[in-house]
Amino acid sequence: MIMSLPEEDLTCPVCCDIFTDPVLLSCSHSFCRGCLKRCWDSGLRECPVCRKRASKSSPPCNLALKNVCEALLQVRRQSSVEEEMMNCNLHGEKLKLFCLVDKQPICVVCQSSKLHKTHDCSPIEEAVLDCKDELTISLKILQDKLDSLKHIQRNSEDMFGYIKSQVLSTQRIIKDQFEQLHQILYEEESARLAAVKKEEEEKTARTKERIKDISAEVQSLRETISIIQEQLKENDMVLLKTFKDTQDRCRSIAFGSNSMSGLLIDVTKHLSNLKYTVLEKMLAHVDITSVTLDPNTAHPCLILSDDLTSLHYSKQPSHCPDNPERFHMSAEVVAMTALGSGSHRWVVETGRNQDWLLGVVSLSVRRNVEISARPEYGFWTLCFRDGAFRAMTSPPTTLTLSTTPKQIKVQLEYNKGTVSFFDNVNDTLIYTFKHTFTETLFPYFYTQSSHPLRIMPEKVLFTMLRQ
Repeated sequence: MIMSLPEEDLTCPVCCDIFTDPVLLSCSHSFCRGCLKRCWDSGLRECPVCRKRASKSSPPCNLALKNVCEALLQVRRQSSVEEEMMNCNLHGEKLKLFCLVDKQPICVVCQSSKLHKTHDCSPIEEAVLDCKDELTISLKILQDKLDSLKHIQRNSEDMFGYIKSQVLSTQRIIKDQFEQLHQILYEEESARLAAVKKEEEEKTARTKERIKDISAEVQSLRETISIIQEQLKENDMVLLKTFKDTQDRCRSIAFGSNSMSGLLIDVTKHLSNLKYTVLEKMLAHVDITSVTLDPNTAHPCLILSDDLTSLHYSKQPSHCPDNPERFHMSAEVVAMTALGSGSHRWVVETGRNQDWLLGVVSLSVRRNVEISARPEYGFWTLCFRDGAFRAMTSPPTTLTLSTTPKQIKVQLEYNKGTVSFFDNVNDTLIYTFKHTFTETLFPYFYTQSSHPLRIMPEKVLFTMLRQ
């Protein structure tokens, strides 16, 4: 619409140029404000065209004409820039090709030069489409990465509250057990509370540092995404000229590790066999369990006892962070004890629990996907479900037992490559797996019953050696 107006309609009669800040006289003639002022300063206060006397008040701005003139000047400037952008800076020729090696637009003279003679080129029109497609793909990848980092960031922030609840729970349990050991254990209790507090500070500091790193990555990604979005809005030639720099910026972004492993409070370290560690002070008999559950691996629907020796299923999942160590798909948990060599055994009281799996599992088992409990997937387990016992081989082996054991002894001979299950009451063998173990193993527990599975304590005797 602007270009359809005759240019003389937009030209000041005094300076013969496009109006600048035009004003309107009562006679309907318009002039640049500066031109009119110079005319009036050197003569009568009248219209320079029709000589009609003007009022003494300042003439009003011709806003409509001003807007049209400014729009015309803008179009001229843009056309000039676009025309300049379309020509080669070196040869003045029109940029018609895009060098696929150097990722920049070139002219036909450039193509014949030594710099680009051996390079593959494509027409500008094709290059624009290809570059837009490539930038769109890069933008999608970066946006997905940003979403992933935001999720990790939110989960990291959630860990603050959970770490605090772990600290409070752990401190409460420690206090309860130390109260049972009376005043003689006061110094030990204080030392352990201090250890929990120190670990809280360390884990909190590490978590803050991780969030700081993630925030920096998020900011970097946002800036790069913003740049790409702005480039996609530019005209084609601007996009092509800046394409290489933009892609180099995308490739230069280095992402840190997304792992959040090891940030939770090591509850087992503070609570495992707590009473046993102070037996030398008590000089008496206490219970000890060779296997202690690791709450940082427990599925949210599993409820663990304060002493980490029993578990049962709840339909109401607890609120816990989505840390990598945790089982996410089914009601599973492993013990903290790593089994890498030698002989190991523990007894689990099943009681009235009618739905359980017990055994060992490999360290490398994935915990965020649903996997069948089979040896080929790193599981060596005994299952009791629907009133039947099964050894979880491939396929499962149904077992016939004369009685239903209430206590199951699990015995691992790592070096010999066997995992055996016994009725602990009469020491009757139920089933033995044979396998050559190459990975670290962990005691494994699964249940979907509200009746608990309990790791039975062992009695330990202290004897005094006299010289």
